Amino acid sequence: MILYEYPFNERIRTYLRLEQLFKRLAALVPRDHPLDHHYAIQTLFEIMDVASRADMKSDVLKDLDRQKQALAGFRGNPAISESALESAIAQLDTCFSQIADVPGKPGQALTENDWLMAIRSRIGIPGGTCEFDLPAYFHWQHLATDQRQADLSAWSRTLAPLAEAVVLLLKMMRETGAPQKVVSSGGQFQQNLPQGRTFQLLRLRIDPSSGLVPEISGNRLMFSVRLMRLGEDHRLHPAGEDASFELALCA
Repeated sequence: MILYEYPFNERIRTYLRLEQLFKRLAALVPRDHPLDHHYAIQTLFEIMDVASRADMKSDVLKDLDRQKQALAGFRGNPAISESALESAIAQLDTCFSQIADVPGKPGQALTENDWLMAIRSRIGIPGGTCEFDLPAYFHWQHLATDQRQADLSAWSRTLAPLAEAVVLLLKMMRETGAPQKVVSSGGQFQQNLPQGRTFQLLRLRIDPSSGLVPEISGNRLMFSVRLMRLGEDHRLHPAGEDASFELALCA
């Protein structure tokens, strides 16, 4: 099954982008080739760009606190495991403290590294990191693999509190969604969102063997799914057929 996720607000959209970038960084750092480490550095800069929003840090802190208050309301509930509940609250507390203790915006410490910032200023230019433009960077790419990995790990650690917080928040959000199987009529599916509850994320799973690609759109009131099929012209065209898939709405 292929999983598609659709955020209902800009904050969750940002979290999903950060999650994807952190996954890419985690995959690239342990590799050996200098080219992989070049893209690891590029990914670091992308994370910094996404995380540089003025309200990024405050949004994460508010969401961590909101989740903590929601979980605290389950204390004393006989249907809830007290040990699991306290463990989850402790995780939220740890993430909150780590984010709060980071001075300035996430990744700000990296902006004080002149060597990295020289690369950042050139990396967006096609071919801008050639050896004649950045000889120090070219030299770094020829260092031993373990040295490059150690440098990348050290730079990544400055963003670790944000990564842990985003992963935890998305994990808890996804766990609120109960999957249900639905059937589209003529390749179209539309549903009003239940009133009195704010949903933040839609998760859709579909069998890849169907060859169908879901185009999702929505807001806080409703969402729609249009099933498409990739044609020989490499463009998506309406499928126009009944098909089933799995949906989950996460609050």
